Amino acid sequence: MPHPRSTTLPYRGRFAPSPTGPLHQGSLIAALASYLDARHHRGAWLLRMEDLDPPREESGAAQRILDSLQNHGLLWDEEVLWQGQRHAAYAQALEQLWANNHLFYCDCTRQMLGPEGACCGGCRRRQGSIATPAATRVNVPPSTHIHFTDRIQGEQSTGLGQALPDFVVKRKDGLDAYQLAVVVDDAWQGVTHVLRGSDLLGSTARQVLLQQALGHPTPAYCHIPVITDTAGQKLSKQNHAPALDDSHAPANLRAALDFLCQDTPPAMPNTTDDILAFAIERWAPQKIPAVMSIASTSGAGS
Repeated sequence: MPHPRSTTLPYRGRFAPSPTGPLHQGSLIAALASYLDARHHRGAWLLRMEDLDPPREESGAAQRILDSLQNHGLLWDEEVLWQGQRHAAYAQALEQLWANNHLFYCDCTRQMLGPEGACCGGCRRRQGSIATPAATRVNVPPSTHIHFTDRIQGEQSTGLGQALPDFVVKRKDGLDAYQLAVVVDDAWQGVTHVLRGSDLLGSTARQVLLQQALGHPTPAYCHIPVITDTAGQKLSKQNHAPALDDSHAPANLRAALDFLCQDTPPAMPNTTDDILAFAIERWAPQKIPAVMSIASTSGAGS
């Protein structure tokens, strides 16, 4: 497969949904924010489908996501990258990590795992007798600290070796894990800026560690607050968030811009193209608070 990077633009952002269900207002907010940031900086906006977990995927969801993005005027550059077609790249990254002694096998059951899902079965000391199937984990040295600056959340410092002494990069069922795949594909696509929901802020230190171990550059990170329901739960497919009604695309975009604390587009004309053009020109991520103090409902048009 040829390398997808076809430009030397200084800004390359991306949106990476999982096809476990249709887009909802929360995922539209993340998509819109990353799109506006890329277009405001005259950069590329890429789309990656995180189809890594077939048992959790919903039939037809990937196409519904593509259709919904297009119906909201969020048009991506370059071809969609499907993670389900990238297993060879992940295997190559694992070989590199094994060669540099970053990995170990773990046959812990769910009941044996400790805080944050860490290995508690002494698997590092008994690699010669690990039962199969086994997960592949990163061995994080105790002294490991990860530092990065988030555009909205500010300075971040994580004592990863103490907080999370290991994490999975290949699951016991043989599926490639998210943390490895996202790092490999961000590097492959030449992603320079990652704008996503703050629910993924806790994953960033692990991804920076893998970037360092694999010799990949670290993108600039920006984590926006996530929309919640009236009970304070993040809107998600797992929580049965209602699907976007694409017939109300302008209203959905206006609600998303309102959540992001952006300027309100004029009432007329009320097309997706006009709303997006207005929002791109006036995009101001500094207006977005690190944490939203008011929970929101499912949003307009849903």
